[in-house]
Amino acid sequence: MAVSQSSIKLTKLVERFELEVLNPGKNYDRCLIREDDINRPALQILGFFDYFNPNRIQVLGKVEWTYLNNQPEEERRQCFDAFFRKPIPALILTRSLEPFPELMEMAIKYRRTILRSKEATSLFIPNIQATLQAALSPRITRHGVLLDVYGEGVLIMGESGVGKSETAVELIKRGHRLVADDAVEIRHLGPMLVGSAPELIRHYIELRGIGIVDVRQLFGMSAIKEDKEVDLVVNLEPWNENTFYDRLGTNEEFTTILDMKVPVITIPVKPGRNLAVIVEVAAMNNRNKRMGFNAAKEFSAQLDAHFEQMLQESQLDAADDYDEYDDLTYTEED
Repeated sequence: MAVSQSSIKLTKLVERFELEVLNPGKNYDRCLIREDDINRPALQILGFFDYFNPNRIQVLGKVEWTYLNNQPEEERRQCFDAFFRKPIPALILTRSLEPFPELMEMAIKYRRTILRSKEATSLFIPNIQATLQAALSPRITRHGVLLDVYGEGVLIMGESGVGKSETAVELIKRGHRLVADDAVEIRHLGPMLVGSAPELIRHYIELRGIGIVDVRQLFGMSAIKEDKEVDLVVNLEPWNENTFYDRLGTNEEFTTILDMKVPVITIPVKPGRNLAVIVEVAAMNNRNKRMGFNAAKEFSAQLDAHFEQMLQESQLDAADDYDEYDDLTYTEED
């Protein structure tokens, strides 16, 4: 499944951060932001535009404002004339700074968006960058159910009708939380994968024979979660007598999602198996592994030590038998 190209509307950022619109630029209502980084135009104020990315949101802080305030009016006009020729999406003034008349003059001339924030620059930039990274990060949609089980993000996958949603309902009844059913949007945020539900189907789950169920209404707010890191993939498949299933768990398998490796286990589905309990144990076992304890490896090491001890004992017994036979032979010769 292809990775989708993400974007966020500039108006959503204005609403999210309660920005004051000093001048709405060209296509302000339809402007899409596709860059998740911010630029403070320090060198650009001096006229250096090499390696300048005009698609980024520009932030003018106290340092840049103070420098410009000490410059002659004509130099400020030339500076903003060169700056606003670039097709920037918006310029944001922090700390409620007052825009220079030359800034507004050139912004109106080139139809550039000017915004203003009350926050300090050092607080505003990390906040808006975090929002942009969350909104613009690479993402992919997978068919499955994502739940928070004992603090582990468990993505249950499998063919249609295998029992993913039914297992999810049982887990919800046992106190775990639903993140997404049917369609799981997975984003690559820094060193982790974060899954969530599309807004249209958020908090809903489908059960064949019953239909659509609102988990939030039936089980309460404690039964849902907006997003969750994907820690484990559980693949459900119908039991096949001709397939060998791992009984020790020493062979760790992984799947790749957005270039990141995630542990995956396969659970065969058969009448009489309590899938919810098995998924709970799988989640706890995966957490143990991440904390450095692997039960399968411990058990394997104990088996190896046991067999090695048995081998040593058998070798010692064989040596004792040989010594007794040698002594007996020596006595008969005498």
